[in-house]
Amino acid sequence: MLYNTARPHSSLNYRTPAAFAKIITPTGSDAALDGDAASAPLAQPAPNGVELCSGARQEPNTRATTVELFDGLEARSQNRWPSLGFDALAINDLLSPFFTAGFYYKTFMWPKGFWEKLYEPAIRKAAGLGSLSMRPDPDVYDKEGLSALRPAGHRRGAAGLAAALTGLRSGARVILADEDFRFGGRLLSETETLDGARASDWISALEAEFDFLPNIRVMRRATVFGVYDHGIYGAVERVSDHLLEADDRVRQTLWRITAKRAVLAAGATERPIAFADNDRPGIMLAGAMRAYANRWAVPPFETIAVFTNNDDGHRTARDLAAKGIQIAAVIDARPEAKGSG
Repeated sequence: MLYNTARPHSSLNYRTPAAFAKIITPTGSDAALDGDAASAPLAQPAPNGVELCSGARQEPNTRATTVELFDGLEARSQNRWPSLGFDALAINDLLSPFFTAGFYYKTFMWPKGFWEKLYEPAIRKAAGLGSLSMRPDPDVYDKEGLSALRPAGHRRGAAGLAAALTGLRSGARVILADEDFRFGGRLLSETETLDGARASDWISALEAEFDFLPNIRVMRRATVFGVYDHGIYGAVERVSDHLLEADDRVRQTLWRITAKRAVLAAGATERPIAFADNDRPGIMLAGAMRAYANRWAVPPFETIAVFTNNDDGHRTARDLAAKGIQIAAVIDARPEAKGSG
């Protein structure tokens, strides 16, 4: 479970991200994009607390784990005063016993005229949201149409890539859309093998084959946001968001894609185990923990306990142990479960 706020919050036991961030320890890993990414990863456990760029291009409330690193990127924490290292709102830590759900509806009832003029503005200001520049947008945007006579693939994990490759080899015209800057989806956060090769090598081999096939349109950094009648799909391609200087490029393109068939390979959604206090700081889904450790090289703690009811928890423990993280215990709810090393 990831915490997307930049203020004292119940899910952080009313700690500020400044206090919570002190327990985040970057570690080196060959899963990081490069040496710089391993030493100074952007990924944080408060992904909505990042504000990008400055001036008219200021963009608040950005999830840090979806931001592509590039030279010259401006990123800063938001909604903290006077600094992230010392946030005055940390005083709320001491008042947390009084901050029950909906406490402000019961507390700030008087004087009546204070709600709109004082209480509500103050609460909204501390709500963990950034601000817009309120200047005219200096960027240029475009809209285009695109059609595929046969499949259009959305998302890009093992199933999506395999489906795209099958369509290509059969002679179909394929559009492959991916919201990330690299194909692979969940494979980028795993250490498993496919066809006897590491997942990263398997992805690289497919990408190399795509480069030599004339009947594919590859759309990286493109998010498919809607499915409509008659095989029409909406997508936004981030053309130059990852560039310091866009030159003559548009910033984003809105695509109207028409396809005879579509393969939606969106993967699975991991479900949390229900137990008391499962929303406390540091309690994360196993898949999120592996993503932080394997892809972004940022394990949240030096010592971790894994609570699971399936084999995926054991895989998480093995991956974290391989990164030098101490595994305090693997608690498996299944009575027939056995240790897997």
